[in-house]
Amino acid sequence: MSNIASQLRAEAAKRILIKDGAYGTQIQAHKLAEVDYRGGLELSRDQKGNNDLLNLTRPEIVGGIADRFAGAGAEILATNSFNANRISQADYGAEHLVRDINVAAARIIADTARRFEAKDGRRRYVAGALGPTNKTLSLSPNVNDPGFREIDFDFLSEVYVEQIEALVEGGAEIVLIETVFDTLNAKAAIHATKAVEQRIGRELPIMLSMTITDLSGRNLSGHCIEAFWASVRHARPLSIGLNCSFGAAQLRAHIAALSNVADTLIMAYPNAGLPNDLGEYDEGPQTTSSQVRDWAEQGIVNIVGGCCGTTPKHIRAIAEQVRDFPPRQLPSDRCRRTRLAGIAPMVLAA
Repeated sequence: MSNIASQLRAEAAKRILIKDGAYGTQIQAHKLAEVDYRGGLELSRDQKGNNDLLNLTRPEIVGGIADRFAGAGAEILATNSFNANRISQADYGAEHLVRDINVAAARIIADTARRFEAKDGRRRYVAGALGPTNKTLSLSPNVNDPGFREIDFDFLSEVYVEQIEALVEGGAEIVLIETVFDTLNAKAAIHATKAVEQRIGRELPIMLSMTITDLSGRNLSGHCIEAFWASVRHARPLSIGLNCSFGAAQLRAHIAALSNVADTLIMAYPNAGLPNDLGEYDEGPQTTSSQVRDWAEQGIVNIVGGCCGTTPKHIRAIAEQVRDFPPRQLPSDRCRRTRLAGIAPMVLAA
């Protein structure tokens, strides 16, 4: 186990840790024009909405968001790199900037982590964020040709290798594979992480986060919570969990199910409720945080944060709500404590 993984596990054994919130929501609040995204770069396509490019063209905006999340109590800070891969950046004609975007993204967050640790002595962790891309390995985009795939596993793995190497160069300590709608895409990202580990000669802790497409608890490729865990547990992730999808209330049962089977940390970061008719999120910090508090009371989480619609105010409220609750015990810890108490572990599992 790497030093970073050991440190984070040790901290997670003491308390529920806090992850940051949504960069997209904060960027949208700036109401940027296309020229703000583009900066002085010569690009042939419209760049409005290319949030990842802001790491290069408006780093002060990204850095300011990171600072506000860290100031609100976030200890795990993710890079603004959800779409900073060759596939997603092709939509903007910016594939050639992938390395620069990711290096800059990680440096911005690493700088925030160092500065806040120097202020208060609390360790912050830099998680290099990998999104699922806009392609799927499991499903055909052509209903008339079920066997067709736009990309293959090896190509997607190479895309992720390129992104991970740049994130690590910039200072990322953890690889966060998030919003997993296709389990095979996640496995390509895991494969890429292991390849980069071999190249750099050290372990890169992996955090995995699935997104479900409906309340039955399945992702787009059809895996339920338990099947997803079974498919990725070989990677020995530092954490497994859920993000995006729905609000905290709708995710509770699915997080509980994952908590029952996974022998690693559980991380969950929901949306601020459900979107309104305009696609915006109206759920306030107190509502979201009180629902996350229910997770803490139930003892099913180790790390919590926010996804779409969540702001630094949401993160601060979440941190306050879970502060006094002990973290979830890993199944191995529960069994050990049960054995010491002379109670059969199967009774506890039942």
